[in-house]
Order: sequence, then C-alpha cells, then structure tokens
Amino acid sequence: MSEQVYNRLAVVRAERKVSRQELAEAVGVHYQTIGYIERGQYNPSLDLALKMARFFGLPVGALFSLEPFQPLTDEVYGRNQ
Repeated sequence: MSEQVYNRLAVVRAERKVSRQELAEAVGVHYQTIGYIERGQYNPSLDLALKMARFFGLPVGALFSLEPFQPLTDEVYGRNQ
C-alpha cells in the first residue's frame, strides 16, 4: 500500500485561476485525475508531480509532501499572530 501524499494543488490552482481542465491538458492527463489527486484519492506519479510543478513554476515540494501541510496563514503570519 502506498503512502498518503498531501498536496496544495487546489489552493495553487485557485490562486492562479487555472481550471482542472487547463491543468490536465497541460500535463497530459484527464481532468478527473486532477480532482482525484486534489482529494487525496490518487497519488501522482513522479513524472506527473514534476510536470505539475513545472507548469506552476514551483518546486515539487511546494505542491506535494509526505507530511500534512500547515495552513498557509500559519506559514505566512505565524501560528500565534
């Protein structure tokens, strides 16, 4: 059984105003695959994760992690502010 891969894909997509369909076409998958990944129902292959990171111009670690991500507000503003 594979390990859970956490992601910020939906957040980044929304921030960049990119639809699932647009991302899917850019990386060569079906748009439903993007939804499965965002919901944690499917772990992307390494090459797919790298393609998505390249599409957004981000390091793969900014999109995917083996540990749950902290809320962005905690990272930006600090936990107790």
